[in-house]
Amino acid sequence: YTMKKVVLTLSIVLFVMFGLLAQVSTSSQAPKKLTAEEKQKQEQIRQQQMQKKSQEANAQANNPNAPVVKFDNVVHDYGEIEQNGDGRCEFKFTNDGKEPLILSNVRSSCGCTVPEWPRQPILPGQSESIKVKYDTKRIGMINKSISVYSNASQSPITLRIKGKVNAKSAANLPEKNVDASSSPVNK
Repeated sequence: YTMKKVVLTLSIVLFVMFGLLAQVSTSSQAPKKLTAEEKQKQEQIRQQQMQKKSQEANAQANNPNAPVVKFDNVVHDYGEIEQNGDGRCEFKFTNDGKEPLILSNVRSSCGCTVPEWPRQPILPGQSESIKVKYDTKRIGMINKSISVYSNASQSPITLRIKGKVNAKSAANLPEKNVDASSSPVNK
């Protein structure tokens, strides 16, 4: 009698395991093509999500106590800098609102520009800064933007960096020591 129970239990366990394996293998196959109806439904969901975000933004903009971000400067001009020079700058700001300011994301327009921002709430009246590092190994004009997303009444805010990276001059390149005695001319 117990042998029958063991065999039956093992059979059920194996059946369940093979069923799960079959389910996993079919879910790892290429995604199926969406029908027109499914595409329409996805588009409706996307529009509803966008509308909800817009309503939330409007509610925040109409909130008289909402945080207000005031930047000292929204454009940093490096002027002309040398290749591999210091590409760091700072954008200082103050929360001029009545509620804590939370920076949810700070994104740059390309990977050559890396922003760092405070992750903790900035209390009313408190000042902080967003630090930006531009990779100056590329020669040419600098014109990049940094988008600052927050719970402030005006969000996102766009910051910009600009300038020009010049190639290192020959005077600044490392010298090559040449031993005159080993020169083929002197032999």
